[in-house]
Order: sequence, then structure tokens, then C-alpha cells
Amino acid sequence: MRHRKLKRKLGRTSAHREALLRNQTTSLLLYEKIITTAAKAKELRKIAERMITLAKRKDLHARRQAAEVIQDERVLKKLFETIGERYIGRNGGYTRITKLEYRVGDGAPLAAIELVGSEVSPEGAAKRGKKEKKREKQAASQ
Repeated sequence: MRHRKLKRKLGRTSAHREALLRNQTTSLLLYEKIITTAAKAKELRKIAERMITLAKRKDLHARRQAAEVIQDERVLKKLFETIGERYIGRNGGYTRITKLEYRVGDGAPLAAIELVGSEVSPEGAAKRGKKEKKREKQAASQ
């Protein structure tokens, strides 16, 4: 029986699982949306929401606690300056998990996990702007 067992093992050792979730948390906060398996997304949600809650506190101790999980300095800076500000008036529920199709290779259920309120990420908007400018130049030259 699984009574009172709160974490999923994800078929990995504890060190591998911890590293996986740290890396996925960093990627989620950097890109604001990632696609992974449904089980990993559910475990990732716990850690990501804890990091955003720390970012809302904005003190040195919270920053050092978040730095134990997020080891990329630019992602840590983005978390405390941008993402923490975005959710200052929100009490939890910072992420959304959307179920997708099944993976072709092994049939694992996929899910997209994203930060709520970031439907258009800054990186995606910048890329679209460049493509639109290129199309305008091509249309003007013809």
C-alpha cells in the first residue's frame, strides 16, 4: 500500500530524481512552458510553486533557499525580479498543467506545464517579431 507516501519515484534514484526536477524547474522558469510526462509535471509543480512563493518574499534568505534548487544565476534573477512581481497578489496556483497526446515511442502520457499568465512568453514574442520583419522586407522588395 502507498499510504502516506507523498512523492513519485519516477523510476530513478533519489539523486537522479532531484537533479531532474532541479533542471526541469530551471527550464520552466526560463522558458515559462515545457512539455514533459504527466507524472513529472505533477512533481515539478510542487517545486516550481515553492520557488515562486520564495520569490514573492524578496529577502536574502528566500533568495539563498531558491539558489539551492535553481543554480543558474540568470534564471534566479528572472525569478526574483520578474516572475515574483507578476504573482505578488496571487495566493498559489502559479502553474497550469494541460494534458497532451501520448508519446509515440513508449506511450507515456505527455503534459505541458506553464506559468499562468504567460501565454505569450518574452522569448517567443521576440522570435515572432523577427520573422514578421523579415516577411515585410521580402514583401517590400517584390
